[in-house]
Amino acid sequence: MPSPCCGYLSQYTNHHLVVFLLTFFSYVLLHASRKTFSNVKVSISAQWTSSVQNDSAHAFSPSETWEDNHLFADENQATLFLGALDSIFLFSYAVGLYLSGVIGDRVNLRYVLCFGLCGSAVVEFLFGTLTEWLHIYNIYLYCFLWILNGLLQSAVWPCVVAVMGNWFGKTGRGFVFGLWSACASVGNILGAFLASSVLSYGYEYAFLVTSVVQFAGGVVVFFGLLTSPKEVGLSLVSETGLSPVETDRDSHRPLISDEEDEVEVQEPDDPPVSPQAIGFLQAFCLPGVLPYSLAYACLKLVNYSFFFWLPFYLSNNYNWKEVEADRLSVWYDVGGIIGGTVQGLISDFMGKRAPVLAASLAMAMAALVGYSRSPNDQVINAVLLAVTGFFIGGPSNIICSAISADLGRQAALRGSQEALATVTGIVDGTGSFGAAGGQYLVSLIESKLGWMYVFYFFIVMTGGSIVFISPLLFRELQVMWRDRRARRHQL
Repeated sequence: MPSPCCGYLSQYTNHHLVVFLLTFFSYVLLHASRKTFSNVKVSISAQWTSSVQNDSAHAFSPSETWEDNHLFADENQATLFLGALDSIFLFSYAVGLYLSGVIGDRVNLRYVLCFGLCGSAVVEFLFGTLTEWLHIYNIYLYCFLWILNGLLQSAVWPCVVAVMGNWFGKTGRGFVFGLWSACASVGNILGAFLASSVLSYGYEYAFLVTSVVQFAGGVVVFFGLLTSPKEVGLSLVSETGLSPVETDRDSHRPLISDEEDEVEVQEPDDPPVSPQAIGFLQAFCLPGVLPYSLAYACLKLVNYSFFFWLPFYLSNNYNWKEVEADRLSVWYDVGGIIGGTVQGLISDFMGKRAPVLAASLAMAMAALVGYSRSPNDQVINAVLLAVTGFFIGGPSNIICSAISADLGRQAALRGSQEALATVTGIVDGTGSFGAAGGQYLVSLIESKLGWMYVFYFFIVMTGGSIVFISPLLFRELQVMWRDRRARRHQL
């Protein structure tokens, strides 16, 4: 007997596969270029600090380099500025998510998506490659370009989630979106290998390679992506048994509601209602959006701290080579890929998301304690990284993809189908605000107290995620208990 997973996967068509792959690799390329910055932090820090610490500017004599291009007196100042750049990027990214989600529900998703991909590629080329080639070292220019990069990159995620939500319905959403949300982790892995492969030539070439590939990907998406089955004149029902563009009237109830499902009878002669885009405040007030957004703010802080600082931590704490640290850091993403897929599949079978998230986050706290005490051994470190990624990256992927799609298709919408991009922007935008503040705190805590206290901070934030989803967790557990009692009475 085929598994349920195979059963609902068999309902998809070639169009679904193309949409899955194009949206998947859109975000893979975006995250690969984003990962480049974290992978070359050691080289950038060396370029911006004193000649005693600098090994990267071999083309200049020390006096010439540090009279003209010197930005910071020591590595600690450079590290704080790198943390500030991370926070600047994430704050602008968060603001952009609130805006791009609303825009995505009102403008063709393909246009917004490709504008973000190609525009961000150009800015990254200017930031990391052109400034180095022309020997332009200016703090204000770096800040301006990174703010602009955050705004442009924010256009991508709400659009790809909305496109996926148009094509894939509620059934199997946890598994499909859990697998698909591995795009960020795959992008991190690709970015780490691309950066490490050309880093010996200079960090500017790492930016060059990833930005060119990202721009080319944006062009391919522009000419190849179908944002909805309607674009090819397909029947929404016949295209897939999952009814991809219909509002999932019960999709949100397993998450936060204990109301009984109601069967609605529609008159066959009712004229079709043209979907209207939902307002920003309306979307923010939808059931479940605020608690999941706040939980994601805490969780994304931890997840993105690993994203931005892991190679730097491995290189500085264990004195491993930058290339080795870059390649070792991919094990965190491997764990996140497996975690998102497995936990999404489990949540599909349970019909509930919050219990799976809470259990994973509780284990994540223990995993953080274990990883903070990892010995100076690359094999052990890689194993602990994968376990930590499984329990932190997995829930992060589920919230920003499957749960965002659930929230954007819930029964409370009814008259409006155009809410997916807006809700996704709110959830991810709130998460990015949390992550933005966290990045500067990480650099500050590390410089004042050390890395161990950074991990204590991560543990507290992970616990905060559990606190925010606890009302939803209790309600879903009540529903599960009530359903179990009902089945016993029937027997």
